[in-house]
Amino acid sequence: MNEIFEKLQFYLQYQFVSYALIVGILISLCSSLLGITLVLKRFSFIGDGLSHVAFGSMAIATIIGFKNDMPITLIITIACAILLIRKGENRKISGDASIAMLSVGALALGYLLMNLFSTSSNLSGDVCSTLFGATSILTLTKTKLYLCVILSVIVVSIFLIFYNKIFAITFDENFAKAIGTKTNIYNLFIAVIIAVVIVLAMNLVGSLLISALIIFPALSSMQIFKSFRSVTICSAIMSVICSVIGILISILAGTPVGSTIVVVYIVIFIIFYLIGNIFGGIIK
Repeated sequence: MNEIFEKLQFYLQYQFVSYALIVGILISLCSSLLGITLVLKRFSFIGDGLSHVAFGSMAIATIIGFKNDMPITLIITIACAILLIRKGENRKISGDASIAMLSVGALALGYLLMNLFSTSSNLSGDVCSTLFGATSILTLTKTKLYLCVILSVIVVSIFLIFYNKIFAITFDENFAKAIGTKTNIYNLFIAVIIAVVIVLAMNLVGSLLISALIIFPALSSMQIFKSFRSVTICSAIMSVICSVIGILISILAGTPVGSTIVVVYIVIFIIFYLIGNIFGGIIK
């Protein structure tokens, strides 16, 4: 045990570990807050679809030659989030079909472009890192760190400011519309914020595992807690703790960061599920 603490203390001296922990905490917090709304509104698949779009966008940014691919990835992902919301209202093409087409198309296009135009000598490693977040979180630059911090603060602030509106459209959108709430605008607003969170989360777990950050905290908390506020608080705390544990285990054991974090989420979900089944929901 002493050897583990000594090894951990040794790694914590390095700047890249501090960057990873800061960004990991902020991204987990943002993902957990929005995850509750997505799960309750049955919008979970949007996160998965947009994560594939982010992968394709990153491939385009890399080919064009941007040193910092986050801005262009952010712009394209936000545009696709708005497109998905608009298409969801189209009777000819259902929301699920739009997400599926965009998701598969973006993933295929991104991989094709990386194969055709990549100048990297380790293409498979680059693709694996982008899809599964193998080392991205441990190679953050100061620019990406500052951008992640700023965007995370904006997302959390917006969630807190519009908490009541988000609560209303999450549980009863028709009633919210009846009392004058502009639900279409707020749904669009949520989609844009989700796109921002997904682009940030790519640095932590990769594009294929982003849904875990959104879904697992909310589902785990719902096994024990019953009110929107208690689920929100539990999801935020649990998500941050799981990400920190996952990052530290990854550094100590040399395992992929994204996969390790998701495994921690799965373990916590199983524990919460068992507790919820035994006690039938502890707190309302």
